Amino acid sequence: MSPAAPIAITAGEPAGIGPDLCAILAGRRFPAPLVILGDRAVVADRARRRGLAFDPPDYARGTAARVSFLPIPAAAAVTPGRLDPANARHVLALLDRALEGCLAGEFGAMVTAPVQKSTINEAGVPFTGHTEYLAERTGTPRVVMLLAGGGLRVALATTHLPLSAVPAAITRESLEATLRILEKDLRERFGIARPRILVAGLNPHAGESGHLGREEIDRIAPAIARLAAEGLLVEGPLPADTLFTPRTLAGADAVLAMYHDQGLPVLKHASFGHAVNVTLGLPIVRTSVDHGTALDLAGEGDIDAGSLEAAVALAIELASAAKRA
Repeated sequence: MSPAAPIAITAGEPAGIGPDLCAILAGRRFPAPLVILGDRAVVADRARRRGLAFDPPDYARGTAARVSFLPIPAAAAVTPGRLDPANARHVLALLDRALEGCLAGEFGAMVTAPVQKSTINEAGVPFTGHTEYLAERTGTPRVVMLLAGGGLRVALATTHLPLSAVPAAITRESLEATLRILEKDLRERFGIARPRILVAGLNPHAGESGHLGREEIDRIAPAIARLAAEGLLVEGPLPADTLFTPRTLAGADAVLAMYHDQGLPVLKHASFGHAVNVTLGLPIVRTSVDHGTALDLAGEGDIDAGSLEAAVALAIELASAAKRA
């Protein structure tokens, strides 16, 4: 990766606000070049609808342009706010090209605008999210989803699962592996010398000594104890309803929540629209926004590019740290 390796930004679901956000972002300045991947006509149309200038040059490797565009045409005509499964492969093609560039050192990192999971599934492609897709495409056995914002970093032990499937997915082995990835990336990518991680319990009151469930006793506590014995600063399991209080969080570098809706509502309350989703454990740097496709705002309405701007800024920071390592 060269010192000026650009950051790849995928425009996401073409019927959503991803193209709008990319049009807005093209007018911002960052300490690294940006390459927007998408359908040029779609992004240019969103810029026109919003009264924005948009005419970046086509991307060429080694270009010195502040913002350039790597065109990957949509398969079907795009109407803002109207999903079309015919364009599902286009969305995946954006991810594949950005990932290919990151793995080859052509891009320093990839930043992803939101996709519509249901539409990709309707096209016959099993897809549960960016995190899982990128893990599969890179052959990474385990990745960790972390969201950062509002002074918090919240990682997830499980991601996009039905709530009924969560307890079985939480094992001692999976927790140890997740915590090792979290601790390693906090050190190597975020530059925290000895990260302190707080771990939530699964059940109310962290199981209340087994009266409200034994997952804490049988799985979570043993995983924490093993890592603590190795010298990692891992604490818990802590009741989730009091874990996210200022007094408990003081001095902590990250929290590991057991499932998606245990940890993320707190973080999004603190920073929605400006938080960043980071995939830990990948061989590349990948960040994303903290929101969905907002179909009702595509092409019109008031939107905030703050989360995408924050995702780009963090991607540049993490890519710089990876280059120094």
